[in-house]
Amino acid sequence: MIKNILIISSNYTGNGHKSISEALCEQFAVYPDIKVTVVDGFSLGGDSLLKVGKSYGTITRNAKGLWQLIWDLSSIKPSIIDELIELTIADRFIDLFKNINPDLILSLHPNFNGSIINIMEKNKIKIPFITFIADLVSIYPLWADKRADYIISPTIEAMEKCIEFGVPKTKVKVLGFPVRSRFYKNTNAINKHNNYNKNTTLKFLLLGGGDGVGNMSKISDILLSNFNCNVSIVTGHNSSLKKKLEKSLLEKYDNKVHIYGFIENIEELMIDSDIAFTRGSPNVMMEAIACNVPMIITGALPGQEEGNPNYIKKYNIGVVCKNVRRLKSTIDELLSCNASKLIEIKKCQKNYSSPNIAKNIVDFIVQL
Repeated sequence: MIKNILIISSNYTGNGHKSISEALCEQFAVYPDIKVTVVDGFSLGGDSLLKVGKSYGTITRNAKGLWQLIWDLSSIKPSIIDELIELTIADRFIDLFKNINPDLILSLHPNFNGSIINIMEKNKIKIPFITFIADLVSIYPLWADKRADYIISPTIEAMEKCIEFGVPKTKVKVLGFPVRSRFYKNTNAINKHNNYNKNTTLKFLLLGGGDGVGNMSKISDILLSNFNCNVSIVTGHNSSLKKKLEKSLLEKYDNKVHIYGFIENIEELMIDSDIAFTRGSPNVMMEAIACNVPMIITGALPGQEEGNPNYIKKYNIGVVCKNVRRLKSTIDELLSCNASKLIEIKKCQKNYSSPNIAKNIVDFIVQL
């Protein structure tokens, strides 16, 4: 049985990779004989590569066209990206490997799949290397290195893309998307939200992900001007957006608006909400589903999130409204006929989600 595991994650490219590693580490902790070490892959490249990781939030907030270009170039020749990162991280990785002496490596970030496998091959390191794909549909080739012993996929759609990239089907295991256990707490009490009428004060939650992305000011105005509601907004690490929203919304709407920065107990806001608004971030979406809160997807990051809105519609676990001018009619439709469509989404979320996903992934890894 595997005893010593090295997880390669990322602390600054959004919050999703970090959340996934936390969800898995909760389950690894059930095994008292297993030691897990989590390392930010970008830190293996020193200050220069770490700055690249930390620039993710700025680029995705302010330069989506640049992010699209980065995505497209990475997809054209992934081996070049692997080789560049290999050169940058090789020495520190070998030092880390000697210090930890792991029985298995689990990578949660595409930049450290082929690059670390290259280093392992050149140094004749022969231990299992596992990849977990942290995207749902629109994955790119860096996720799909067929030299990995196994690739754990969160969805059938991502598995099909791996096969398209040349990974043997026998190497791809579809085990779902892991979410931290606290997002599943109190879900039995969700039924209290199923009684909607014209006098119901709706609770809306606007989520910008770890980096605070989205047209939150405009969306808030539409919600507060057209519905009997309270609005909670989470701006993540985007402190400038928080200040901007406080200035524009609090004076106008007073206690109908609550604005938060990055918070650790986001699940409490989710569980207490009727509808959440978010871009197509896979981690935020899966956490909302675990909390059984219907979502309205208001946009998606170019490249890695492009397929997520259609994925949400395919499984009826949320709706999509990228045009804010259609937001009121979208919500009206969800609330019509005693909110029948909203309640149906919640039922589909219940059928879709499982609190055992992280456990199943860990059990699979441990028994290799």
